[in-house]
Amino acid sequence: MLSKTPKISDSEWEIMKVLWKKSPLTSSEIIEILKEYISWNPKTIHTLISRLVKKDAIEVKKDTPFYLYYPKVSEEECRKTETKSFVKKVYNGSIHLLISNFIKNEKLSEEEIEELRKILDEKDSRRR
Repeated sequence: MLSKTPKISDSEWEIMKVLWKKSPLTSSEIIEILKEYISWNPKTIHTLISRLVKKDAIEVKKDTPFYLYYPKVSEEECRKTETKSFVKKVYNGSIHLLISNFIKNEKLSEEEIEELRKILDEKDSRRR
C-alpha cells in the first residue's frame, strides 16, 4: 500500500475502473473497453494512462511484447482519499454534516436505514 494515494481526476478514474475490474491490460485493451461507453480519442486515453503512470497509480510491465498496465493502488484506497478530500472541501471536514445532510435529503428504504443502524452500532461497539 502506498503511503500517499495519488489524486486522480474524473477522467483518470475511468481508466482505473477498467484496471480494477481486470488487469493487467494493454493500452489497446483499455481503449477497446472504454470505447463501449466513452467516445474518447485513443490519444486521450494514452495521455491519461501516462499521467497515471507518472502519478504512481498504475504500473507498467515492459518485459512483454506489449506494455501491460495494472493498478498500484486499490479502489478502496482511492475511495478513501476521494471521500476525505470531498468531506474537507464541501463540509469543512465534518463527517457529521455530510451524514446528516445525506440522511435529511435522501429517501432511504427501510433496508438502507437498518443497514445504517448496523454500521453505527458496529462502530459504537468497537469504541468500547
